[in-house]
Amino acid sequence: MTTTPRVAGYQDALDYLFARTTGGVKFGLERTIALLEHLGNPQQRYPTLHVAGTNGKGSSVATMAALLAAKGLRVATYTSPHLIDFRERMVVAGEPISADAVVDFIMRQLPVIERIGATFFEATTAMAFDHFARAGADVAVIETGLGGRLDSTNVILPLAAGVTSIGLDHTEYLGPTLDDIALEKAGIFKPGRPAVIGERNPHIRDLLAASASKAGASSVRVVDRELHVIDVTVDDDGTTCELEWRGERARVRTPLSGRHQADNLAFSLVMLDAAGPELAVSLEDAAWHTGAVRVPGRFQHVGRFIFDVAHNPDGISVLAQTLAAVQPERPIAVLLCVLRDKDWREMMRRLGAVTSQFVLTMSPTAPESRAWDLTEAADYARSLGYTVDAIADFDAALARAQAVARTVVITGSFHTVGDAMARLQVSPFAG
Repeated sequence: MTTTPRVAGYQDALDYLFARTTGGVKFGLERTIALLEHLGNPQQRYPTLHVAGTNGKGSSVATMAALLAAKGLRVATYTSPHLIDFRERMVVAGEPISADAVVDFIMRQLPVIERIGATFFEATTAMAFDHFARAGADVAVIETGLGGRLDSTNVILPLAAGVTSIGLDHTEYLGPTLDDIALEKAGIFKPGRPAVIGERNPHIRDLLAASASKAGASSVRVVDRELHVIDVTVDDDGTTCELEWRGERARVRTPLSGRHQADNLAFSLVMLDAAGPELAVSLEDAAWHTGAVRVPGRFQHVGRFIFDVAHNPDGISVLAQTLAAVQPERPIAVLLCVLRDKDWREMMRRLGAVTSQFVLTMSPTAPESRAWDLTEAADYARSLGYTVDAIADFDAALARAQAVARTVVITGSFHTVGDAMARLQVSPFAG
């Protein structure tokens, strides 16, 4: 005889949901489809945009949301993971879902979640889609969680689907090569709907384009073939670039720092254009409204701290390039904790271009099953000639980093950044 879990409040609801992460990854859309059908298919009540990619998804979603909100639309976003609070994952008109709404959904849907064996992400995706319908969203911008083809979000029929970029990440699930990963992410392309490709590597770009054509996409929009990014400058307050598109030229600034943010901006504009004239944004309008873009944990500079959720070598390369461009006050220390299934060795090597001082630690919220070996990480860092403190206690590590440097870069995973923000009482939406 099984006991029905008791959900009396927000923390109970979260405990129930996160307990559903322990069964491992279950691929397939059948449980998500069953749950959404039980809810009356709320995802069909508003138009959607669908975004996949190894890096750049969060920034692109935030950029599209800001530009759509400037049109007066009530915009919903679904992103993952969160930094501090689960409610960050599902936002409508700038407001995260309420704690009461999370509890209400779990209490109402707990029997069907139990019956079909829905995972954490499947239940969370259904909650988001249901919340967006109840909150009266005019349009929703949806980020995939893992991959694309079998990701729970891949039950929508979007106005347009786009892939930002491809890098080596989640290879245990998506395959060992860039080609394998690209094909999984290309699984979000739909028959009769536009496909948008932000990837700049010619081989991977062409592979994605071929996949979109094979899927029957109504058009294949390759960003760097139609929208040209010129003269990018990066500073601590954002990124400015010249964009040229269809004979129009404009200087556009985003509050997000990094050369790659110019590419994310270009991708976002082509995505909105592909979605149709009601959502399209001109370069002139973009220049007026990109100042409203906010995305937590992407080179978020607050006081002496820089928070960046880079969690794979490509993301770390971008972080290192941005640090080199911005030149924050030295000395710089990197507070680093990486999940052990990531290529943390390569991440350390790339960070070594901007600092040789590391404080390695253990993130309290990181899953124990994925925790890295701190001694092994410290030994490796020292073998590269870096100055290393290895301090398992997160609070002590944070204090040590502040003691040895004027600028503290906190990176390696969403867990690392979120745990630091919580302790430093920094809102993910500050800065």
